[in-house]
Amino acid sequence: MVEDQPQKDGLQKQTMHRKSLIILSLWIGIFTCSGVSLSAPATDLRTLLPNRDLPAGWTPVGGPRVYSKKTLFEHIDGQAILYLMYGFQRSVFAIFQNGKNPENQIEVDIYDMGNVLHAFGVFSRFRNDDRPGGIGLDSYLDDRSILFYKGKYFVMLYATETNASNLKQLAMTISAKIVDFSPPPKEIHLFPKDGLKTGSIQYFPEGLLGHDFLGRGFQASYVDTVETGDKNKVEDTPRAQNQESRLFLAIFKSPKAAKDALTTYKNYISQKGKILPGTPATFGPDAWKGEDPYQGQLIVLQKGLHLMGAGGFPDKRGELYLDTFMKNVR
Repeated sequence: MVEDQPQKDGLQKQTMHRKSLIILSLWIGIFTCSGVSLSAPATDLRTLLPNRDLPAGWTPVGGPRVYSKKTLFEHIDGQAILYLMYGFQRSVFAIFQNGKNPENQIEVDIYDMGNVLHAFGVFSRFRNDDRPGGIGLDSYLDDRSILFYKGKYFVMLYATETNASNLKQLAMTISAKIVDFSPPPKEIHLFPKDGLKTGSIQYFPEGLLGHDFLGRGFQASYVDTVETGDKNKVEDTPRAQNQESRLFLAIFKSPKAAKDALTTYKNYISQKGKILPGTPATFGPDAWKGEDPYQGQLIVLQKGLHLMGAGGFPDKRGELYLDTFMKNVR
């Protein structure tokens, strides 16, 4: 019996189409397994460096050098582990020089940290004080260095000589080239503003407060004025003194994980310090108060996915701060 030719052609086309789909699936599997994305190519970090838009008299003299997770140690051996802990993807490094004074140089590092949370985290660990420069989402500026983050990028500029104006010009140029407009991490807006030490909020991807069981989260410092000295002694005049305290927010994958961490933390304090009575009922039945050898008086509670606490506050102020903090967290 002779097979109908149109039907035969149709079967051949279906077979070829099926083979094409199989080959395409194999290629997708290969690219996925090798970590290559089929989406739009990543930004070439070298394009974020200043080029023709340099300060007058300045030229590039070193680099650009691009570093990966495997080669970052070649560039910043002592700090590479910190960057990798925060999700480092890749970076680019370059040196710029003043033509009239070759010793006057500015080094530029641009780090792709994967997302805005990790970029903020690294920035928060390197910022020493609150000296904003009005660059990116937040920045730190002094006479010889600028740090800022914008989107998933953390940028560091360092000058060999006092160079505030040129540093800022280069930093503004880099910031303008970054097209990632991700907003800052939402958690930084949850901390009560009253008494907050500006520039003190930090993000830790693990080991919050130095405890592995707390995992990842944020901490911030608060400054309160307290009186020292014995008021009952004439010769001991009370003096006003600033006392620094802390609020923290640990984030977990589930309420159960948060509650387990609350129990683990309580067991730790009962062994290393002591559990105290008098926890406000508004903080929930599982909240507890204790005395930590490093944090001072401590109040800790759980709310959904979060574990939050106040440590080192004088008087009842810790409870007041924590009550406001708890209401901000949804």
